[in-house]
Amino acid sequence: MSGAGTPDFFYREAQRLGYVARSAFKLLQIQNKHKLITPGSSVLDLGCAPGAWLQVACQSLGPLQSGGAVVGIDLKKVKVPSAHCDARVQTVSADVVKLPMDQKKGFSVILSDMCPSVSGITTRDAALSMELGMRALELAVGRAAASIQQEGSVDGPSAADDTDESGILLSGGNLVIKLLESEDIQDFTKICKPLFRKASWLRPKATRSSSREIYLICQGLQS
Repeated sequence: MSGAGTPDFFYREAQRLGYVARSAFKLLQIQNKHKLITPGSSVLDLGCAPGAWLQVACQSLGPLQSGGAVVGIDLKKVKVPSAHCDARVQTVSADVVKLPMDQKKGFSVILSDMCPSVSGITTRDAALSMELGMRALELAVGRAAASIQQEGSVDGPSAADDTDESGILLSGGNLVIKLLESEDIQDFTKICKPLFRKASWLRPKATRSSSREIYLICQGLQS
């Protein structure tokens, strides 16, 4: 695999197929393996810039008449890509942890590709990644995540005081969270297993060899 910033197979394929970034192939692999997004799904994409996951999510909804919706949230203002997207895709410029109230509705799939600004200090970057991951989890499932974290004495960041009682992920819904590999990431498995029917890890083939990114795939939120 080529180093960061070097054009490689996935970069060239993204250009050829009209994706705005090579990261599209990460979600494509996740989707091909787990079928998280189905026709009619309502999808929330956290940290959606530059928009590649919006494209794949919209494609996964099927034809326009199948319905569904994709909402992308990012601190940056993100323009909906013209390729692979249709009227079902919209973006909101906002802080994920301070979502506009009109966006706090139920979603059947929540995708978090959020990543902190990498400092190069491994432990610091991993801790920031864990914090973003926990924010995404608590947004999805509400106080249930914080409760399990406390009951199990699982170390790690929590925003329990700022967390809504109920999350915005619908019962039976799916959640994807990107983290940077560290000895602490198994904490997420301990928290998610009681909440979801299945929780597993995946390192997509499109991930650069120099990257420590890994994805936690949570399927079937339990009522």
